Amino acid sequence: EYEPLAIEEKVIPKEYLFNPVFPNPFNPTTTISFSIPESGLTTITAYTLMGRELETLTNEVLNAGYHTINWNASYYPSGVYLIRMESGSFTQTQKVVLVK
Repeated sequence: EYEPLAIEEKVIPKEYLFNPVFPNPFNPTTTISFSIPESGLTTITAYTLMGRELETLTNEVLNAGYHTINWNASYYPSGVYLIRMESGSFTQTQKVVLVK
């Protein structure tokens, strides 16, 4: 007898997760990966340490699942920046270091 091929089911994350930005420190691009357990408006924004908004990296309704975006910070000087993710009731901020 043979076993039928298993059909891979779509894996939906069970919770919100904002993975550590990689690489960090970076020059000039870094990868931001995250997962959301339900579709909804997801916003990821880059800020200065003083809280001034620099750039919105995504601001759209995303499907539940795993997502990756890249940030090209070549227009900004070396320094420490904040990346903030908001989705549903989840909010988290990470520090990133741009070294040129």
